Amino acid sequence: MAEAHQAVGFRSSLTSDGAEVELSAPVLQEIYLSGLRSWKRHLLRFWNDFLTGVFPASPLSWLFLFSTIQLSWFLQLDPSLGLMEKIKELLPDWGARHHGLRGVLAAALFASCLWGALIFTLHVALRLLLSYHGWLLEPHGAMSSPTKTWLALVRIFSGRHPMLFSYQRSLPRQPVPSVQDTVRKYLESVRPVLSDEDFDWTAVLAQEFLRLQASLLQWHLRLKSWWASNYVSDWWEEFVYLRARTPLMVNSNYYMMDFLYVTPTPLQAARAGNAVHALLLYRHRLNRQEIPPTLLMGMRPLCSAQYEKIFNTTRVPGVQKDYIHHLCDSRHVAVFHRGRFFRVGTHSSNGLLSPRALEQQFQRILDDPSPACPHEEHLAALTAAPRGMWAEVRRSLKTRAAEALEAVEGAAFFVSLDSEPAGLTREDPAASLDAYAHALLAGRGHDRWFDKSFTLIVFSNGKLGLSVEHSWADCPISGHMWEFTLATECFQLGYSADGHCKGRPDPALPQPRRLQWDLPDQIHPSISLALTGAKALSANVDCHVFPFAHFGKSFIRRCRLSSDSFIQIALQLAHFRDRGHFCLTYESAMTRLFLEGRTETVRSCTREACSFVRAMEDREKTDPQCLALFRVAVDKHQALLKAAMSGQGVDRHLFALYIVSRFLRLQSPFLAQVYSEQWQLSTSQIPVQQMHLFDVHNYPDYVSSGGGFGPADDHGYGVSYIFMGDDMITFHISSKKSSTKTDSHRLGQHIEDALLDVASLFQTGQHLKRRFRALGEEDSRHRCGFPSSTGGSKASMTSSNC
Repeated sequence: MAEAHQAVGFRSSLTSDGAEVELSAPVLQEIYLSGLRSWKRHLLRFWNDFLTGVFPASPLSWLFLFSTIQLSWFLQLDPSLGLMEKIKELLPDWGARHHGLRGVLAAALFASCLWGALIFTLHVALRLLLSYHGWLLEPHGAMSSPTKTWLALVRIFSGRHPMLFSYQRSLPRQPVPSVQDTVRKYLESVRPVLSDEDFDWTAVLAQEFLRLQASLLQWHLRLKSWWASNYVSDWWEEFVYLRARTPLMVNSNYYMMDFLYVTPTPLQAARAGNAVHALLLYRHRLNRQEIPPTLLMGMRPLCSAQYEKIFNTTRVPGVQKDYIHHLCDSRHVAVFHRGRFFRVGTHSSNGLLSPRALEQQFQRILDDPSPACPHEEHLAALTAAPRGMWAEVRRSLKTRAAEALEAVEGAAFFVSLDSEPAGLTREDPAASLDAYAHALLAGRGHDRWFDKSFTLIVFSNGKLGLSVEHSWADCPISGHMWEFTLATECFQLGYSADGHCKGRPDPALPQPRRLQWDLPDQIHPSISLALTGAKALSANVDCHVFPFAHFGKSFIRRCRLSSDSFIQIALQLAHFRDRGHFCLTYESAMTRLFLEGRTETVRSCTREACSFVRAMEDREKTDPQCLALFRVAVDKHQALLKAAMSGQGVDRHLFALYIVSRFLRLQSPFLAQVYSEQWQLSTSQIPVQQMHLFDVHNYPDYVSSGGGFGPADDHGYGVSYIFMGDDMITFHISSKKSSTKTDSHRLGQHIEDALLDVASLFQTGQHLKRRFRALGEEDSRHRCGFPSSTGGSKASMTSSNC
């Protein structure tokens, strides 16, 4: 979600005080180390690899094969065609008494070899099948005979009841695109935003790059793709995230919201108890690989590698580069409340604590009257400071407060019990949602531990939220966990009539342990400086959230269009009306069809989209003409999205070429220009992956309202959106208040208008614009009486749990 800001700023991570930092390691050595890291990860997962590596077979299948061979041997049949006799001859002779044992061992060895050969054949066949991407290129709603045949074969070779990592060995590696194709697609993508003179100059640089440097850089990338698991993902993690020296807050983290209209209980400790218990249940299922792998079309598996670091993970700051510290297990959470830190155990001798017991522990913290120690209250602001500064301070902190620091960094995750309420309110729905988003993204600058993989935020009125560090995984992974958490804590665990967690407290539990920080005097100025910077960064973010309920996915589906492409083209129209010009647009697409794939960029501002926008602003153009151009723009966006998902995107390939050029110390004016560009519009769709957990028809309010991230550019916007059920879309918009060119609320109004204008082009949607324009300030587009995105009237809400 927030990766566009890091993608723009990663070049600064290769500089120090304005001077270029050379990557001293030879490129071949770096490629060798990339492969070594890949193999090391496989060895560390040896046991899980054994359990899942035999998939789609199972250990029982070996027993069945061995029993069949033994039975055949008993019936004086030799299925091995003499091989078992040769194996027996190679075994030691233990005498006549053990002659039968030699036969059993020979049968076991032959069965093992045959079993392994069959599994290897299945893996190779499945990998070849999964390398087929023709299904992606087919028209929406259509399926050719080859694709039907492919689906049938995948179903045959995939086996039954896969575990989370069952498909990892069978996933293909991400291909390295043709450098000529990448450069051609890049030039096509920048044509709408460059003048004729600038485009001609860029084309000259591109041709010079292809002639002089491209082949050498491409050769190194192909070498890495053969040796390492993924030719780009480890460099993406290192250079885009871990080497970035800017603060994590706003620049890199992102947030996820609770239910929009419903809060299951107003009791803060109870909501925290159920949520923490649900998260740890998810971790338990994750450790046992009981989470089903994500399947596209119910058949095509996605890579599950990113799930490994959800819990027990901290990003540790370094002077020049951070690193990710992951523990195999952790049996406590770190809790922050009113400037104090606590260690709360999550397990007893009988296993995981019940929700009611966890609620009791959180209530003890809320009832604790002890004050924060000097400077302890603002200590976490250091995690929102520039990374180099925090790394220097952490060295001192580790020598004087090692136990407390270890308790926080070694926790399963971080919990912040906020003293203020949040969420949708009757008094000012629009402002309250904006404040809710801002509290999740930045808080007060000192009440989140931004280094942790995620922070669970529980507000005083029982509202929940999540702040997520980005380097370890992308949004769909944390989103999957969050969907499980909300569904489990609300529907599975539930609450008693008085709002408490179900069950009984456990008075025998020890009190939560208060963490003691011995803060040396020399770090006090650093804490104050970090707090000042965090407050300034937080105050500069303009967040705006609005649910759009005129129509949703069902209307777009009736128009026979891709819902994501529909929104993306409408965003181009909205942004043009807001700024008066076109700009490079970043949309995040996943590449998890490949082993250890992460994301690729879809450059949504295409010539086709620009033609549609100009037509919409031209009063002489008729609706049928605009509709035809809109369909062309949607088709183009779909083609770009499918190319990105199938490993044929532009930006990751150019990024990897740039990194190789830095290792080789080759100066490339073309690549330098590519990474001098700014993404003034960064967008992302938050997928809903587990609709079976929610009953959207009977309980439409019980769906997560998505999340958001900070803008990628000081004069740009960050826009995320989620389809809530079939008839609502929630938008999250961010920008910088310091910019005179942007206004999140203004863009929100333009998005609303653009969506209605686009919908009115369709015969089935013409009534929408007339209907809701007539309603004006009193429009009823939001359930619970939510007003228009610019504020609107304050109608009464129908839900008592808003």
